[in-house]
Amino acid sequence: MGYTVVALEDKILDMYPEIREHGISVSINFNEEENAYIVKFKKGGHELTTRLEKKDADECMDGVKCVHLGIQVGEFIKNFEEMK
Repeated sequence: MGYTVVALEDKILDMYPEIREHGISVSINFNEEENAYIVKFKKGGHELTTRLEKKDADECMDGVKCVHLGIQVGEFIKNFEEMK
């Protein structure tokens, strides 16, 4: 399946609107060696880095929620809110 990193980022932001709602920035890079996307969430001085396997990214682009990623997003938001 062919898609750009920007398209993947847009899809993730559409699937998880809470990312934008909480003012979290997202950056994604593909790691050829690991055949996975490295996803970084950042807000203020807080950052979370997680992996999104290529297979999971492909499913995400097909409209299947990325469960692992959703859990990571939820944890980041929860942890950030607790640190305020």
